[in-house]
Amino acid sequence: MRFDVITLFPEMFEALRIGGVIGRALDKQVFELRTWNPRDYTTDTRKTVDDRAYGGGPGMVMMAGPLDKTVQAIALALHEANHAQGPVILLSPQGRVFQQGMVKEMLSYSQMTLVCGRYEAVDQRFIEQHVDFEVSIGDFVVSGGEIPAMLMMDAMIRTIPGVLGDDESAQQDSFMQGLLDCPHYTRPENYENFVVPNVLLGGNHAKIAGWRREQSLIATQQHRPDLIESARKNGLLSASDELFLKQMGS
Repeated sequence: MRFDVITLFPEMFEALRIGGVIGRALDKQVFELRTWNPRDYTTDTRKTVDDRAYGGGPGMVMMAGPLDKTVQAIALALHEANHAQGPVILLSPQGRVFQQGMVKEMLSYSQMTLVCGRYEAVDQRFIEQHVDFEVSIGDFVVSGGEIPAMLMMDAMIRTIPGVLGDDESAQQDSFMQGLLDCPHYTRPENYENFVVPNVLLGGNHAKIAGWRREQSLIATQQHRPDLIESARKNGLLSASDELFLKQMGS
């Protein structure tokens, strides 16, 4: 998987190299990351990448020209590397909200270009000419697309086989089965008179799996009941799940 990131702040992506599972995956070349600064594709001495909006209003707009040339440079680099080109994705509050279900869809591409917007907006002409689709990380606004891009990358990379110490870890995460995760415990068994549930100590894996599923249903019903309905519509709830929810009064 190759990520080409268009950003005015490439140094921010050094956070992915510092450590943790993503840093180790990068060291092992599980994925490739290259950043591209639109300022490198300007023609004036000030390296201008933004200007005031036509029609007035607050804030500045990222210019189409430098972004256009950056996308062209990426396309040329991919061609020279004999690497297939994937979609150009703009991180934007107006985009489709990124959710766990999109991770597998995104990983079907061998490459993607992530455009990190800044300032008030990106010139619409660049969007119409180059952007395949827009992605949002939620119904709120942040200062730029860099952190959203890193969140997306993290969510995708950690599901690639071999990145986590145990591949089942990613499969047991919240949202992977349509529900929130169950509670987890570690040593000591008794912490200030709060003890680990007995079922987790008995070694009966079938009972443990059943308990975890029930706890997952309880957590989802309490915190995200909308996910219960979504899982039901998508056929992710078993007959025993439905019986347990009925007994809960859901």
